[in-house]
Amino acid sequence: MFKLDEKIWFWTLLVIPVIILLFIFLQIWRRSAQKKFADSALLKRLSPNQSLFKSILKVVVLCLAFACLSLALVNPKIGTKLETVRSEGVDIVFAIDVSKSMLAEDIAPNRLQKSQQLVTQIINSLVSDRVGIIAYAGKAFPQLPITTDYASAKMFLQNMNTDMLSSQGTAISEAIQLSKTYYDNEEQSNRVLIIISDGEDHDGEALEIAEEAAEQGIRIFTVGVGDVKGGPIPIKRNGVVLNYKKDNQGETVITRLNETTLKDIAAEANGVYINGSNTAEVVNMIKEELNKMDKQEFESKQIADFKDQFQWFLAFGIFFLFIDIFFLERKTAWLKKLNLFNETYI
Repeated sequence: MFKLDEKIWFWTLLVIPVIILLFIFLQIWRRSAQKKFADSALLKRLSPNQSLFKSILKVVVLCLAFACLSLALVNPKIGTKLETVRSEGVDIVFAIDVSKSMLAEDIAPNRLQKSQQLVTQIINSLVSDRVGIIAYAGKAFPQLPITTDYASAKMFLQNMNTDMLSSQGTAISEAIQLSKTYYDNEEQSNRVLIIISDGEDHDGEALEIAEEAAEQGIRIFTVGVGDVKGGPIPIKRNGVVLNYKKDNQGETVITRLNETTLKDIAAEANGVYINGSNTAEVVNMIKEELNKMDKQEFESKQIADFKDQFQWFLAFGIFFLFIDIFFLERKTAWLKKLNLFNETYI
């Protein structure tokens, strides 16, 4: 088994045809210039030790040197042995509130973007845990099934917005209910649901559903984003605020962080509530809680242990360059005595 580390360096091999073309051009120009000076017979007598074979040999050695150096840059690797790697961790489902209230800018840049930053940093701190994502407003919608592909998780996360769900509201209970379908083993004791929200729950069933989740072994952590003093919900076009959301009486709607609801949900499901204003604090608290939990083996993989081989090609490249320096273009005395080409000397 082998693999190539940096394939882009294969482009450096284009130096070789350039060297060959320059050599051919130089030989043609040299012959043309010599013919203007004297005929071939006289040139042979004037420079009897000139060897075309040695000139070609020098170019071949130089090309070999560049080929080896290019392969050294590509860094071929050879698999020496197979190793079994076991993944252990916790199943974590993120339920992210995408209701219109999450556009409030009482926490910079706004509640939804702050939520995305928090989840991104939590994912960055994970090692082998599995993650899933749920988006919810008036309804809950599965965004990403449980996976160890953190890159995909962050891509889905960044694409979330308040227009992705037509039904508005904040149905936390539906998000909890949907999260139950994410875990593939009911006997798992390492199931976690992290709800990121401003806590405005409009269906009132969240506590009951959270208690049911706790009975099934799901721990719920809640992260509150926003300010208890609240803020208006901006209506923007092309990034410019046109107005603020108003109620039926024409008054500007002020949305506030409801920590009480989030604390109660966490308490019902053996979890903790964390204020999301400080990202580092949230990440550290989540990590501490996850480290206390039992880890479960998810999968075992066999991977090849690859060893770098660039040093061999580097050594040969330097060797060929060294030889090329000491190669002379004139005929070698002992080779001349062999007279391989039946040349006659006058």
